[in-house]
Amino acid sequence: MIKIALPKGRIAQEALKIFEGYLQSPLDFEDRKLILKKQDFEFMLVRSQDVPVYVERGAADIGIVGLDVLEEKQSRLVRLLDLEFGKCRVAIGSPKNVILDFSKPNLKIATKMENITKAYFSKKAISVDIIKLYGSIELAPLVGMADAIVDLVETGNTLEQNNLKIDAVIMEVSAYLVANSNSFYVQKKEILEIQKYFKNFIKKD
Repeated sequence: MIKIALPKGRIAQEALKIFEGYLQSPLDFEDRKLILKKQDFEFMLVRSQDVPVYVERGAADIGIVGLDVLEEKQSRLVRLLDLEFGKCRVAIGSPKNVILDFSKPNLKIATKMENITKAYFSKKAISVDIIKLYGSIELAPLVGMADAIVDLVETGNTLEQNNLKIDAVIMEVSAYLVANSNSFYVQKKEILEIQKYFKNFIKKD
């Protein structure tokens, strides 16, 4: 049995489509159920941020998760493949009417991505005051609580609607296929077969 952790939402739907081809069988979670068993596979739906935790702790053998979550959690997982879907960017954004001054001491940055933000600014030797938020991050610079934000940007529409602009892109993000290191050792043949199928699927696409 191979257990697979998927993040709720669009990435899970994309991944399930590929697994349907692999298993030659439709995959549908019943209403509100979080576990789906099919053949020798068990799929589980979890919050995106929790995928690395389930995989790292062995509750799942493999998982699919955004690179931003992997980098933020600093997870010790086997990165098997960049799946090239679920693409977006981690970007710095600030109000359109302000030129962001990176030389300002203790630049105030609102974000839920504390580790990614710290790493980026520390590489540039810029001192920042990080304000950890869990949602509506765009609001922080609008009310004067922060100079800028670090957040996931897909189309840029949310920034635009809130009168913010992109000042810099920290990293490009897509979904990754990852494995628990112990599972990868014990079930290497099966996991590599899945990796190969996904790789061929991406090439065809």
